[in-house]
Amino acid sequence: MAMWDRIKDQAKGLQQQAQGTRGPAGQGQPGAGGSGASGGSKEKLVGLLKSQLGSLKTELKSGAYRDASMAMCALVAAADGSVDPAERHHVENLILQNDVLQNFPPEQLRQRFNKHVDQLMFNFQQGKADAMQEIAKAAKKPVEAKAVVQTGFVIAGADGYIAPAEAQILREACMALGVSPQEFGL
Repeated sequence: MAMWDRIKDQAKGLQQQAQGTRGPAGQGQPGAGGSGASGGSKEKLVGLLKSQLGSLKTELKSGAYRDASMAMCALVAAADGSVDPAERHHVENLILQNDVLQNFPPEQLRQRFNKHVDQLMFNFQQGKADAMQEIAKAAKKPVEAKAVVQTGFVIAGADGYIAPAEAQILREACMALGVSPQEFGL
């Protein structure tokens, strides 16, 4: 648990740095500012979470983590209500290039990610409920639960900006996993 405390402290420091540069008007709206110093701080936070996630690679080999992560990635991709083919391909590439997710066969990852995206595009509310149910299965192991959120954060922040809809999905996933959204500056 000491590692999670370090991650939390580092994330909190980056979040406070970002809030300090935005001033009082920007506080309480993580992900709302996508430019300037706050964008840079979000990029640092995403980079930090990505490297911390990488350090857990040997612990993150369960099917529950794999399935929850793919559901999380699909939800982040569909957070705005649609996933065009270019976005689907981009997120799929991010998944396949992710160091931790290389623990799993690429075809398993593609299949699970695309299944969730297809469900979300057919019926967003039902697809979201199914994806959240899959995500919640990782709550049994705190390390995996937090890693699922980190994976979602890395995917959401890959473009250097976390959209408000993506931040909302991440908050909801935290609740499903029993993880405090504040640990991730959400």
